[in-house]
Amino acid sequence: MTEMASPLDAYGRALVELGRENENIVVLDADLAPATKVDYFAEAIPERFFQVGVAEQNMIGMAAGLATIGLIPFTSTFACFATTRVLDQIRVVVAQPRLNVKIVGAFLGLIPGKVGKTHQAIEDIAVIRALPNMVVISPVDANETRAALRAIIEYHGPVYMRVPRELAPNFMPSGSFIIGKSTLLCEGRDITVISTGMMTGHALLAAQTLADEGISVHLLHVPTLKPIDADAIVSAAARTGLVLTAEDHNIIGGLGSAVCETLSERHPTPVRRLGMMDTFGETGGNEELMEKYGLMPRHIVAAAKEMLNRPRETLAAQR
Repeated sequence: MTEMASPLDAYGRALVELGRENENIVVLDADLAPATKVDYFAEAIPERFFQVGVAEQNMIGMAAGLATIGLIPFTSTFACFATTRVLDQIRVVVAQPRLNVKIVGAFLGLIPGKVGKTHQAIEDIAVIRALPNMVVISPVDANETRAALRAIIEYHGPVYMRVPRELAPNFMPSGSFIIGKSTLLCEGRDITVISTGMMTGHALLAAQTLADEGISVHLLHVPTLKPIDADAIVSAAARTGLVLTAEDHNIIGGLGSAVCETLSERHPTPVRRLGMMDTFGETGGNEELMEKYGLMPRHIVAAAKEMLNRPRETLAAQR
């Protein structure tokens, strides 16, 4: 049986371990420590924890200042606040000078369902991916989150990492994480599915369902949205000639856009993007929202079948 774990909880605990190893790590929080799990760090290493209150813009400025003296600051808040509320500060005092600031966003995509669209970050990848010098990471499970955390500490430069909160199957192997590299989860011949973040878990379930029906899925997990693993995407597209992307984010500016940008330049291929269809979410339970907006495993299955059932000439004409 696959272990269930919260990637966000794993992040909070791993940050303590790495903070004990590296005395340059400091954590800044915007009055959400229990929710974002940096309360573990606050309890274990209080002298390097700074509670700034509901002042996210100021938090980014403080983090930038700390980075200039050789520290490795982590800022912690909800993904919607970590990106759009503080965009000017990230752009001017973090990205432009390429400071060593790590920005971690929790409660992402549709998952903070009951607090509604104001808190659902469906544009965070697009916003930060557009800024020069920024690295964007979206791990799928607890194992990958821990490995990615170590990698971004070793990397000198600004990083945005979105970390899922909900319990999820912990299926990625423990070990190293290489920024800019993807992971091939299934080798197939019929259709390529490219996914990121929590949607990779859904894509894996969909691939298993399709396999039971005789459809072979080539499944590529892309945890780094920037820099994107262009070589792996091109190779996966070339293998099957059809690509379906899946993300818990707006289809504009996220994984689907990154894949389309890559393939349009290097290997034109029919692509269908599955994600938030350029619409905001609403208030509701997490699962019912994922169902309503077409982000469940069965929606990946249906989209893959639809692509496979349409003539290749039609798909090529509609690229």
